[in-house]
Amino acid sequence: MIPSEDPIYCYSHSLRSRYGETDQMGYVYYGRYLEYFEESRTEMIRSLGFPYTKLEENGVMLPVIHTEVDYKAPVFYDELMTIKVMLFEVPTVKLETYYEVYTERREQPHIIGQVSLCFMKEENRKPCRAPADFISNLESAI
Repeated sequence: MIPSEDPIYCYSHSLRSRYGETDQMGYVYYGRYLEYFEESRTEMIRSLGFPYTKLEENGVMLPVIHTEVDYKAPVFYDELMTIKVMLFEVPTVKLETYYEVYTERREQPHIIGQVSLCFMKEENRKPCRAPADFISNLESAI
């Protein structure tokens, strides 16, 4: 799922699993990982100096069009997670993001994921190219 080459950009975000996010076994409920990915991606975009609000102000939306999640090992209640967000190419119309979720308890990732999003004009809901200033900010960070 994750490309074999090195990412062009990598961002790490820390989150602690909360009680309400776990199931009866004390594992983080599988559906929560997409929420964790979203929070981490939002913070990655903010780290580039281009928060989602700026996209929206420019009339650009970024809906999810595809997800994949591989569950390797559970994350438990109250564990501190490091969620690594990786980009392997500069986006054009699609933003392809990849994720690895780690804890101190395990060297290998607990969860591996991929989320594809599409830049879309709010006015007509049609795909569009990524805003030039978004690309410029990303290229400056690479």
